[in-house]
Amino acid sequence: MRDALAAADRLTADFEMSPESVLLDLDGFHIEIRSNCTPLLDRLRGYFSHALGSGPATVTVSAIETSPIDLQVEFSDWYREPGKTGRKDSYHDLIDGRLVRKVRTGMLFLQSNQHRIAAGPCFINDNQVINFINSQYMNWLQQHDAVICHAAGVVLGDTAMAIAGFSGGGKSSLMLRIMEQHQGQFLSNDRLFVQADGERRQIAIGIPKMPRINPGTILSLPSLESMLDPGQRKSLKKLDPNDLWELEQKYDVPIESLYGSGRIRGRAPLTDLMVLNWDRRSNDACTISAVDLTQRLDLLPAITKSAGPFYCNEQGEFRADATAIDPQPYLDRFRHVNVWEASGTVDFDFASQQCREIMESEPCEKTY
Repeated sequence: MRDALAAADRLTADFEMSPESVLLDLDGFHIEIRSNCTPLLDRLRGYFSHALGSGPATVTVSAIETSPIDLQVEFSDWYREPGKTGRKDSYHDLIDGRLVRKVRTGMLFLQSNQHRIAAGPCFINDNQVINFINSQYMNWLQQHDAVICHAAGVVLGDTAMAIAGFSGGGKSSLMLRIMEQHQGQFLSNDRLFVQADGERRQIAIGIPKMPRINPGTILSLPSLESMLDPGQRKSLKKLDPNDLWELEQKYDVPIESLYGSGRIRGRAPLTDLMVLNWDRRSNDACTISAVDLTQRLDLLPAITKSAGPFYCNEQGEFRADATAIDPQPYLDRFRHVNVWEASGTVDFDFASQQCREIMESEPCEKTY
């Protein structure tokens, strides 16, 4: 199997697609989702309810519900970023596309300029289908000079703050605390895009991916406790705080169900970047200081993000798995954004209040 057309024919053969489809409108980029599984379409329609639209599709994603498919091709493991362990993705390059296989679930994805197909047990792995759908928008944004950041995003008033941090640093927890305590709007959980709008202004753009959080975050915020039943809450509250912090058990946060309609934004002017460089084991009080990112390149790994195995440029060319991330686009994008560092011990209440004061202050030039 050498080309995307042959792979597409193999993945879609003998499957009758539902006459229904789901159409998303992401700031003028329209994604039509088709499937042979009506319950999956219903689930996706609910998940993307805030982004449903109409009009001609820019791209079409097909989700084929089936058992794992073996195309009898050789896959290579995709390089994982520092700090990540275990096998997650593997890939096989075609002459005009790429096959990506999820190692743990057997889900198979075809990405090319003409074909965007997810095949396998899609319904029980709907999160991987959602990520694949969002990757189409992510590709489009990067093809239009937006820089991908490993950051959450929250909006207060009409301006956005990006919240970056090293893995497990609490960026989602801080973003949700700002939403709960200060009536912020959700912009993004851990994929934020920054695009220039003129010489100085930067725009923060989120993708329609709900926050995925661990039980410790749920227990820390009253508005989220309904996501766990009473028995779960009782058991989790017995855990040592350090064990609770480390517990990896992801839950999707239904933003509009918990916080109300209108609490999701697609984009907003970006004025500030907060880098969480704190440590819960520190004995020092939490402090937040303005920093010059060009003089603190050690903070860049908390902000940068690989485009991943699905990214291809407008010519359909894919990146190699270990392609080094160029720091210059990040330095360019944040040149006119106030950058802050949270250090010392982890203190979400203090940081939330400081973030509010920063975002509500009068617009000003960079503070360092």
